[in-house]
Amino acid sequence: MNRINTLLLLVLFFVSCNTNKSVIQTTRKGSKQNTSMVSSDRKPIKNGSVENKLSAKPDHNYSPNTQILEATTRVKVTNDIILAYIDSYKGVAQSNMKKYGIPASIILGQAILESGAGTGPLSTQANNHFGIKCHKDWLGESIKYDDDSIAECFRKYYNAADSFRDHAIFLTAGSRYSSLFKLNQTDYKAWAKGLKDAGYATDPQYPTKLIGLIERFQLYKYDVDGISKTKEIESEITKNHLETKRYVVVKGDTLYSISKKYNIPIEDLKKQNNLFDNAISIGQPILIIK
Repeated sequence: MNRINTLLLLVLFFVSCNTNKSVIQTTRKGSKQNTSMVSSDRKPIKNGSVENKLSAKPDHNYSPNTQILEATTRVKVTNDIILAYIDSYKGVAQSNMKKYGIPASIILGQAILESGAGTGPLSTQANNHFGIKCHKDWLGESIKYDDDSIAECFRKYYNAADSFRDHAIFLTAGSRYSSLFKLNQTDYKAWAKGLKDAGYATDPQYPTKLIGLIERFQLYKYDVDGISKTKEIESEITKNHLETKRYVVVKGDTLYSISKKYNIPIEDLKKQNNLFDNAISIGQPILIIK
């Protein structure tokens, strides 16, 4: 009997030992698996986002083939889209430079930045290429859009040409931007800083963005072209001893009435003044060459 009891005790002892070893082994396997998961988590962080953040260059909001434009809207566009936009509106910009004294580079730069090169919602839905808000004196159509505040009132135009014309009038009317017109027309850097100082935009980086676009796409060359065309006209007048005078547009004037008054065909007036349409504004100088 004692032998049987002794044997039973020995069996129970060995079974107990084997059971304990099995539990310990399972725990160790679990520990190894946990260690492996931690190592896997650390690897992508080390070789991925953390390492990239440390080695990445500062974001200048553009890449060689695409640009991120952010003013009243934020869009990503290709260089080809921007170049096509410049080609479409460079003539209007130069015409407005001649008529209103605003550098063509500034006009184009602001239009690209504010409209997302014509792809932003304000330009596609409201033909607003310069992010101009309604203000108290606006009597035309409008659109609501979130900018500095929610659902702000922005001007809406019939077409892009109206937007470019209103931008010129917006800068030349009143005294808010009058200091800009004392600057040299080819000093786009001073104009860009002056626009920010006068309150055109609240973004402290506005001048930097504007200057960056002007230099990246060589928009300053349209300032030089505009001045050259004016000098060519003046040279032609001197060469041919033509009679010339400047007429300042008053309320009620149209290009047709001026052409009749001076007996000059409208097309000649447009050519002499580098005009692309019949639109004129009060205070605008018109060159009369006979």
